[in-house]
Amino acid sequence: MSNLKSEVKTITVLGTGIIGTAVAKNLQKSGFEVCVWNRTRSKAKMLQTVGVTVCDSPLEAVQDTDVIISLLKDGPVILEVMQSLKECLSEGTIWIQMSTVGLDIDALTAFAKQYELIFFDAPVQGTKQPAEQGQLIILASGSISHRQAVEPIFEAIGKHTVWVSEQPGASSRLKLALNSWVFALTHGVAESLSLAKELGIDPNLVVDVVTGGPMDNAYFQQKAQSILTDDYTTSFSIANAVKDAGLVVSAAEKQALQVDITRAGQQRFQRALDQGHGDKDMAASGLVGINR
Repeated sequence: MSNLKSEVKTITVLGTGIIGTAVAKNLQKSGFEVCVWNRTRSKAKMLQTVGVTVCDSPLEAVQDTDVIISLLKDGPVILEVMQSLKECLSEGTIWIQMSTVGLDIDALTAFAKQYELIFFDAPVQGTKQPAEQGQLIILASGSISHRQAVEPIFEAIGKHTVWVSEQPGASSRLKLALNSWVFALTHGVAESLSLAKELGIDPNLVVDVVTGGPMDNAYFQQKAQSILTDDYTTSFSIANAVKDAGLVVSAAEKQALQVDITRAGQQRFQRALDQGHGDKDMAASGLVGINR
């Protein structure tokens, strides 16, 4: 791969889950030449219909690319894949890390430094629908002098980029704090509606009271409707929520901070996973509240 170019033309996306698939599509739509790799190739195959090149290996995917975007499961998996590419990584290659990895970001930052990569820590806020619409919020950290090269990428996949710091790692830490809030909201909606139902009250009345008032927000409405209609089409899965809540708890423990709400929420997500709801949207947290 070549050193940093003034204009990015080719992009490799490693990982085509819900977010990775949407990112690849929107980059291709914006005029970039996009190659992807996914551990399970069949999950990436549909991207061929929109002109994206689907590769059989990470090594094939990064040949002659200008930018690597990692959107794999977690930090250890990302590090494993990047280590498999180390022989072909040249100084100045741009690497944008967009997964939620928690404090594992420090190991990824160290790897990037070792191989003299231009590294951006850029997890996203948003799930399936905003990703598909190119409306993600990018939480970006990285060198000011190289931001111009990646800004067109962020513009293609997001509605807003928050530049958090020049130091990679800050964005992943911010994402942990944001996820703590998202999980609290999710469980709050689920428990409120479940409680109403078990007390013999129509849970739709909870939504009626909240709507238009100071407690109302788009997220409340979205998750409430999922629960009320028993539609758990995945925007962000229970399985991923278990993983990400664990990252929050782990980071808090390292700071000697007690996060009672997130820890309890992680246990609730885990119960939902154990009961077979892992592929459902995390609003399915509401399915596990009844103990009888």
